[in-house]
Amino acid sequence: MRDQYETLLVETVEPHILQVTLNRPQAANALNTQMGRDLLDLWLSLVLDHGDLRCIVLTGSGSKAFCAGGDLKERNGMTDEAWQKQHAIFEQAVYRMMDCPLPIIGAINGAAYGGGCEFTLACDFAYAARSARFALTEVTLGIMPGAGGTQNLPRAVGVRRAKEIILTGSAFGAEDALAWGIVNKVCDDATLLEETLATARRIAQNGPVSIRQAKRSIDVATQIDLKNGFAFEIEAYNRMVPTADRQEGIRAFNEKRKPNYTGR
Repeated sequence: MRDQYETLLVETVEPHILQVTLNRPQAANALNTQMGRDLLDLWLSLVLDHGDLRCIVLTGSGSKAFCAGGDLKERNGMTDEAWQKQHAIFEQAVYRMMDCPLPIIGAINGAAYGGGCEFTLACDFAYAARSARFALTEVTLGIMPGAGGTQNLPRAVGVRRAKEIILTGSAFGAEDALAWGIVNKVCDDATLLEETLATARRIAQNGPVSIRQAKRSIDVATQIDLKNGFAFEIEAYNRMVPTADRQEGIRAFNEKRKPNYTGR
C-alpha cells in the first residue's frame, strides 16, 4: 500500500487502524478521475495485502463535505466514450472497496451526495456528523446511481424507501439517515472522528482472523439462501479453530487478562 496519493490522505493513526481521508476540499471532495484511480489503487492493494491493519476509517477533508459525488466540472463536455471509461474506474474502485477484507467504518463529516452517498453505503457501517446531508441526486442530472446505490440502498433501507430516495433525488439529514438505517449513529460534529475511531479501536482489539471471517460471512447472508449461508458460516468458523488466536482468546479468558492477538 502506498502512503502518498494525490487526492487521498492515508495514515495509520493508531496501531492496526488506517484512516483514509478524501482530500479535495477545494472541490467538496468530489470524485474526479484521479481520485477514482487513487481509490482503486488503495482498495486493491488492501485486498491483496493488508499487513497488520485490522480496521479502516473513511472520512472527508474539511468540515463541509464528505464527498459531493462526481466532479461535474471535470465531466462537462466529456464524450460518451470518455465518460464510460472514467466510470469504469469508479466501478472498479467501489467493487474493490466492498471486497476489502477489513471492516471499513465511514465517518461522514458533511455532505454525502451522489457517489459520496454510495461510498457511505459501501462502508460496512457509518457514523454521521449531525450536520451531514445525504442524497442520491443522479436522476436530477439525467443519469442514475452507478456505484452500487441501487443495490446497497435497498439492502439498508428497504425497497420502497430506496425508490423514494433515488427517484426523487431529494436530500435528507443525518437523523433520517439514522432512522432509515443508512448510518448507525449520529455524533456531534466535533466528536465524530473520535467516536468513530473509538469503535475502530474496539474492533481492532478483537481477533483479526475472526473479524475478517465474520465480515465475509455476514456479506454472504444477503446473497444466498439461509441453508447455504449457514454452511458458509460453519466453513468460515472452522477455519479459525486451528489458529493461534483462537487458543490465545481462550487462554486469556481463563487467565482473566486481555488477549494479545497476532492474526495467526
